[in-house]
Amino acid sequence: MYKYGKTLIQKYFDEQSFVGSDIESYNYFMEKELNKIIEENKEIVPTIIPHNIDDFKIRLDKIWAVKPEITEADGSKRNIFPMEARLRKLTYSAPTFIEVSAHINGVQRESFTTQIGSIPIMLKSKFCHLYKLGKQELIDKGEDPDEPGGYFIINGTEKVLITIEDLASNKFLIEKHTTGTSEFVGKLFSEYGSFKIPHTVEKLKDGIFYLTFTRVKKIPIIVIIKALGLLKDEEITKFISDKEQYDEVIINLIEFTSIKTEDEALDFIAKKIGVTQSKEVRVERMRDILDKYLLPHLGIKKEDRIFKAYNLCKMIKRFIRVSREELGTDDKDHYMNKRLKLSGDLLADLLRLNLKVLIGDLLYNFQRMVKRGKFPTIKNLIRDKLLTQRIYSAMATGNWVSGRKGISQRIQRLNYLEMLSHLQRVVSPLSASQENFQARELHSTHLGRLCPIETPEGTNIGLRKNLSLLCSISNESNEEEVVKQLKNLGLKAIK
Repeated sequence: MYKYGKTLIQKYFDEQSFVGSDIESYNYFMEKELNKIIEENKEIVPTIIPHNIDDFKIRLDKIWAVKPEITEADGSKRNIFPMEARLRKLTYSAPTFIEVSAHINGVQRESFTTQIGSIPIMLKSKFCHLYKLGKQELIDKGEDPDEPGGYFIINGTEKVLITIEDLASNKFLIEKHTTGTSEFVGKLFSEYGSFKIPHTVEKLKDGIFYLTFTRVKKIPIIVIIKALGLLKDEEITKFISDKEQYDEVIINLIEFTSIKTEDEALDFIAKKIGVTQSKEVRVERMRDILDKYLLPHLGIKKEDRIFKAYNLCKMIKRFIRVSREELGTDDKDHYMNKRLKLSGDLLADLLRLNLKVLIGDLLYNFQRMVKRGKFPTIKNLIRDKLLTQRIYSAMATGNWVSGRKGISQRIQRLNYLEMLSHLQRVVSPLSASQENFQARELHSTHLGRLCPIETPEGTNIGLRKNLSLLCSISNESNEEEVVKQLKNLGLKAIK
């Protein structure tokens, strides 16, 4: 039995890596996520254009990266391997190219391919020169054949991106409210592109359900549902519960029976949040806010409004059932309600933010030239060094999107085990100076996922953890494929 067990373990480590999940996450970022980010920012429309042109658009079409290379002082380009990057204090990165086209009045004016920047390459990923090299080939390239990879080389320094543990986005969680006027509070973080918008549902002493998101503070949910196009009280009741009548719903419906149309509901919300323009402008502005900032993960188009209304009804139903103790509250520390952000996700966040900066810079330069009476070519306005420098700076300092610090760290090389431990570190975003006793405790769902022993003593205890040795993390599943399979099994869409 021992012999077979040893063979099985040996086979597992021949095929799997300690940092395999991180490398997969990075590969997904480079192959799929890069194009998704470009898709989100596909059309750039300048506000200032030459007076003789009616319509001008800049389109970002396709993005791709080549394998790491270096441009020498004489202008020659050649491949660079990790050992050379370490010794010469260079960044092991790949030039990234993008197809850009400019359209005047619907007709393509110019189309070109240009370098948009350089993206740091993770060692042993598909884009690394060491990918799938044998033991002897790795030795020939100056690498340790037992090295797992999964880190970056920035200015000659080996850097690892620390995995972040956070609450699952797009998931409605209800907990007991220890302070405030509501006994229970429901929270949801709606994530779409670079947006991560907190939504809060609570029931105050007047019996009315209120929703808070971005600038929209404590607005009755029933009014928001009506503003989204679900106007009939009968339909709202049906979508909250078609089997039993909840008194809480009746109270909310009676309170707002006077609101009969979408425009009336939108005007009610606009007045509540202090929009002071004329009625038409108020209503249009509120529509824009609801489309962009209310549950954006469900969509940001006009046709997605009704699905947002259905989801708000579902949230009310769940809130009522929890407040009646038919369902339990959600455990924030249960690992079902957590998600891990690996290197690919962290780099996607960084690139999203910095691409917006690059687009802003491009627009500023274009509009400045137009004001001077010139009509510039777009190719001359894209500064590839801007994106590269901002990414390198974040990787070198560890200062990340949304003010997070210490995301990128220098690998601890005291011994091989410490290096492996550093590559498998998981950090909670909670403050080390606050108590947060429950978050620091060992939870039963950590079994097989997180190491129950390895955590520092002192203020970081329980907040800085490590993955279990045989833990692997799956990528996010394709939602469209899941929905397709469910429909094949008989799931019917709501008409």
